[in-house]
Amino acid sequence: MENTLLIGLSRQMMLERQMDVVANNVANVNTNGYKADRSLFEEYLMPVAHEDNFVGGDRRLSFVQDRATFHDFAGGPTEQTKNPLDVAIDGKAFLVVQTPAGERYTRDGGLQINAQGQLVTASGSPVLGTNGPITFQQTDHDIAISDDGTVTVIEGTNNAADSIRGKLRLVSFAQAQKLLKEGSNLYAAGEGNIARPDTTARVRQGFIERSNVSAVSEMSRMVEVSRAYTQMATLLQQQSELQRSAIEKLADVPA
Repeated sequence: MENTLLIGLSRQMMLERQMDVVANNVANVNTNGYKADRSLFEEYLMPVAHEDNFVGGDRRLSFVQDRATFHDFAGGPTEQTKNPLDVAIDGKAFLVVQTPAGERYTRDGGLQINAQGQLVTASGSPVLGTNGPITFQQTDHDIAISDDGTVTVIEGTNNAADSIRGKLRLVSFAQAQKLLKEGSNLYAAGEGNIARPDTTARVRQGFIERSNVSAVSEMSRMVEVSRAYTQMATLLQQQSELQRSAIEKLADVPA
């Protein structure tokens, strides 16, 4: 196959991967606490011919290589909801939740209380405090969450003194790019990535962190990728027609 076709194919494979990443970002533009993914590509150079009878040096071919996808952990905009169970995190920390697969991490602060009185995420995973799941009693009211994550309530109907129900466990990672997305807005730590307590992050009760995806930017990028793919497909088609035409002319040997 001609080098032009190989290089064009590498470009199309890269654009297809980039379109997948952009489409996933667009799909999560309204997901609370979602962090966008970005594509990372690099140039891959390789020589062409290695025969001894070529005059001069070989010209290197420039391919496109899909190197990695990384997370954009920039903070998303915060919105005031006045819901006492909604929390937004100022800083790089994550909430810790318990799942059947073990501890997982999220920035989605849209919390709820399940039928067992446990503080859970929107998907139903228990939110962990420093001493395990945070559980409320049926008579608890006036839930307050301080900026360090301490959860207090007024217990009973006689407006007794504040009772502490737990403290949100906030953790961060020295190698945040190793975090693995697992769906339901959860991250796994990844191999060798250790969650460490984060004492610098602050919690804002009654606020929610929205997705950091810019819908306008992602839609513009989607159009750009689509056009680039179409242009490359046209170029490859022209190259294929040129090759076929050359073969037909070479085969047309005069009698």
